[in-house]
Amino acid sequence: MWTIIEQIFPYAIIFTIPLLITALGGLFSERSGIVNIGLEGLMVIGAFSGALTIYYLQGNVDNNVAIWVGILVAALAGMLFSILHAFASINLSANQIISGTAINLIATALTVFLARNITGSGNIRITNGLSPMDIPILSSIPVIGDLFFTKTYPTTWFILLVLIVSTFVLYKTRYGLRLRSCGEYPQAAEAAGVNVRAIRYSGVLISGAFSGIGGALIIVTYAGEFTGTVSGLGFLALASLIFGQWRPYGVLAATFFFGFASTIANVSQVIPELAVIPPIILKIFPYVVTLIALVIFSKSSQAPKAAGQTFDSGKR
Repeated sequence: MWTIIEQIFPYAIIFTIPLLITALGGLFSERSGIVNIGLEGLMVIGAFSGALTIYYLQGNVDNNVAIWVGILVAALAGMLFSILHAFASINLSANQIISGTAINLIATALTVFLARNITGSGNIRITNGLSPMDIPILSSIPVIGDLFFTKTYPTTWFILLVLIVSTFVLYKTRYGLRLRSCGEYPQAAEAAGVNVRAIRYSGVLISGAFSGIGGALIIVTYAGEFTGTVSGLGFLALASLIFGQWRPYGVLAATFFFGFASTIANVSQVIPELAVIPPIILKIFPYVVTLIALVIFSKSSQAPKAAGQTFDSGKR
């Protein structure tokens, strides 16, 4: 049993990281009062932009430079695309669920169309992604070293740093207090001098940037190419946000749970102990668990009170 965990654990972390950064983006958006179910589409935009940037840069600049520039471009592309959702939800007072759904549909269709016109096949393959590495000294620690510090990517530690910084920003800064107040009592926040619309815009833009990074991380770690989809990871990130009760470390626990479940489904056929289980059961396992978790925790859900509600400054 321990051997199986040792084999799966590093891959579970790899699957968790894109989920984690995307769910953190959704956290900023929903804490500001804007529900963003367009995380899937924003991840697709990030995956496409990152893959395309790296595709053209590799061979002309250092491989690591190409990868990090690709991740940066993915963040910017996700941020720019999220403006559509922010404008519709905040300026036009559109239904946020419908707006997010539109983002998902537009992103998938647009990126596939562009990829087909650019490459002819619809796929964008990068020649080299990030290489896993063992961290010196730490990887030699019994038990912990094998689980956390072997076959690890630099992006893993970067995203964990983002998690810590995000937690500090949300709970220890003036901006974080204003963001959370806009998601709970926006009229009271406005009465206190907070520009609610600007704060909500910032929350949505952060969600776009983080989701774009999440899409790019899929390309540079385990996928290696853009195929027009992120396999529903954006929706899993949204479920992790709800499962984690809109708290950063709760989101971390939820995304790791779903990442571990997804890993089991993806590597089951190469591990003899898991190969005896019908593949279809393991493939649907993460999504069935998602539904069960949402049903169980729906009654105790502590979503921001104003999330999904149109802001009316005249309402009290």
